[in-house]
Formats: sequence, C-alpha cells, structure tokens
Amino acid sequence: MFGRAPKKSDNTRYYEVLGVPKSASQNDLKKAYRKAAIKNHPDKGGDPEKFKELAHAYDVLSDPEKREIYDKYGEDALKEGMGGGGGHDPFDIFSSFFGGSPFGGGSSRGRRQRRGEDVIHPLKVSLEDLYNGTSKKLSLSRNVICQKCKGKGSKSGASTKCLGCQGSGMKVTIRQFGPGMIQQMQHPCNECKGTGETINEKDRCPQCKGEKVAQEKKVLEVVVEKGMQNGQKITFPGEADEAPDTVTGDIVFILQQKDHPKFKRKGDDIFYEHSLSLTEALCGFQFVLTHLDNRQLLIKSNPGEVVKPDQFKAINDEGMPMYQRPFMRGKLYIHFTVDFPDSLTPDQCKALEAVLPPRQTSQMTAMELDECEETTLNNVNIEEEMRRKQAQSQEAYDEDDDVHGGARVQCAQQ
Repeated sequence: MFGRAPKKSDNTRYYEVLGVPKSASQNDLKKAYRKAAIKNHPDKGGDPEKFKELAHAYDVLSDPEKREIYDKYGEDALKEGMGGGGGHDPFDIFSSFFGGSPFGGGSSRGRRQRRGEDVIHPLKVSLEDLYNGTSKKLSLSRNVICQKCKGKGSKSGASTKCLGCQGSGMKVTIRQFGPGMIQQMQHPCNECKGTGETINEKDRCPQCKGEKVAQEKKVLEVVVEKGMQNGQKITFPGEADEAPDTVTGDIVFILQQKDHPKFKRKGDDIFYEHSLSLTEALCGFQFVLTHLDNRQLLIKSNPGEVVKPDQFKAINDEGMPMYQRPFMRGKLYIHFTVDFPDSLTPDQCKALEAVLPPRQTSQMTAMELDECEETTLNNVNIEEEMRRKQAQSQEAYDEDDDVHGGARVQCAQQ
C-alpha cells in the first residue's frame, strides 16, 4: 500500500533564516551562511539557538535532494523522514564548511583557519566619473572550489601526508652569508603547493586534476558613487580566490583619478584656470564654462569691476558632490590670469593715460635725477636663472672638494 504524501506546509522559513530568496544559487547560500554563521558563532558571543537554526537551514538547502523535498512539502516532510537521515551537529557543519574555526584558536572545535589573500585591482576613473557617478562592469577570473570533488582533489576523498614537508605545508631553507652568519627562510612547499598533502595520480579528480579548485569567470559591477575620492577603496567581500580550509579573501578596487585638462580637484572643491585679456580685466568679461556634467554656466563680471592678475573668485554649490551627501557640493573656484600686451604705441599710451589714474610723479629735482646712474632692464626667466645658478654653485663645490680631498703634502728636499 502506498503512503500518503504529507500535507504541504511552510517552505520559506529556511530561506528567511539565511536571508536569501528561494531562487538562491548554491554560491548565494554559501555566502549567506558564511556571513551569518561567523556573526552568530557562540565563540564570538553569538546566539547559540540562532547558530543552530542557521546550520540546520544550510544543511537542508545545500543538499539538492533535501531542498527539493522542502520546496515541495515544507519542513514537516523532512521531519517525517522523506529527506533521510537526522540532524547534524551545527559545529560539525560549521567546521566542515570553514575547515575549522576562523577565530584564531578561540575555539576548541577546530584548528585555526587561514584567510585567503585579498586581490587588489586599480580602477582608473575620470573626474567626470567621480562628479556624476558611474558603474563599470569588469570581467575577472578566479579560483573556486571544484564542485565535482568538493575541494578534496581526489575521487575517493582520500589524501596522504606530503613527505617533502611532513604535512606542515612549509619548508625551511638555510642560507649562509659568511662565518657564523646564516639566514633561515620559510616558504610554501613546492611539492604539495603548501597544502601539506599529496593525492595519488590515479585517484585525482578528473575535473580539477587534483588542484581542488577550478577557474571561473565572473562579471563584477563596480559602482562609483558621486564624490568618491582618488585612492578610495571599493570592496567585494569574499569574492577573491577560493581554496579548501580557507576563508575567502576580498576583491578590492582602488580608484585612480586621471588628470583633467581643465579642472583640478581639491577635496570637495574644484579649481578652474581662465585667462583674461587686459581689456576684459579692466572693462568687463563674459564667457561660458562647460561643467563636468555638460551644463553650460555663464560667467560674467559685475559692471565697472576690475579683475586683478592671480585673483580668485568662487561660485557656491558648483564644486564636487560630497560623498554619500550628493546634494551638498563644494565650491567652484576660478583662478584668473591677465594677458598683458607685449608693447603699446605712443598713441595707445596717450589714450590710456587720458582714462587711467595719473602716473606717480618723482619727488626729485631734474638736477638730482641727472646725478643718478642709468640702468638697463633685461628680460629673464627667473626659474631658468635659479637652476643655472644652482648648477654653477654645485660645480664650484665639487671642484673645491676635489682640490682639498686630493691634495698631497710633499716633504721639502734638503
């Protein structure tokens, strides 16, 4: 006589415990369990009941057969034995997942688990990207635990202790520099690649060839938020290379701002260089500035205003958006330089003298001026002058050093 199928009951609670949707992949389940289990582990002051509940939910959903039964008939079906087998020790599940305790020996239930290295990638961005915000999709390759052998590297799941390093995974080499001087260096064993174990060639997993990991291509979407800074890090936790008995490291993108031909950034402020002719500086100017978001800003002077060389003016709220407060902005500073004419004709001089303030008159008499020595003004590039003088000074110093350092004292002949 055939048994009656159990009544359908709640089949979403386990997904809610792990904080994932019902469509979650095995990889999503792993990430969710890893994060929640570390947070709620009793050795770290977490809730023991929550820890057990997480382990039980992961134990069911990570098993395809149990998950199928749970999705169709709910939790009651598993209790009635359709899933086969009883519950597992939550600490055993945690240890098998992490390969031990990730808390550095605080737990007596497993050995210390090492953490995988973070993968660092520089990401070049323009000033426009940091002003407007953007997202960039990047394709990366990484190692993931082999699904066929579950990271064992062998078909049987067996392995033997590496004879080269006696199972420690590390080798020590001693290098002698001289009498009584030695240097001791530790490095991963090249025979077992630091794992401390070897796998029989015939027993190796056909998919990963005993490497325990396989290559996977993954596309990451890096979101660059408005106002982010040069050198700021964007982290993807647990997305670096996977390895057995290892907490997976992070992928970290470091923003590198490219130089902009017109704008310079300093914190939340933007600086812009603009040259005025002498006429514009004295009589007024007007020009259009194309901002980093392609808005056209009309910049103009006030009537009768005179702009002096190297003068700065500021426009409020037109600087960089502030990080995580994008509606607040810094200032846009405009640095004005004034282009003076190389020379003026006598008529131009007379015309200017008619409207400009009068020249400063000398307090000396004509006779006193005749007694003064006349001089000639020469055009110079002051930076080039200083470099040349510094080079001459260095040469003179070197020559002086050679004379005194190389001099010999000779005895007078009798």
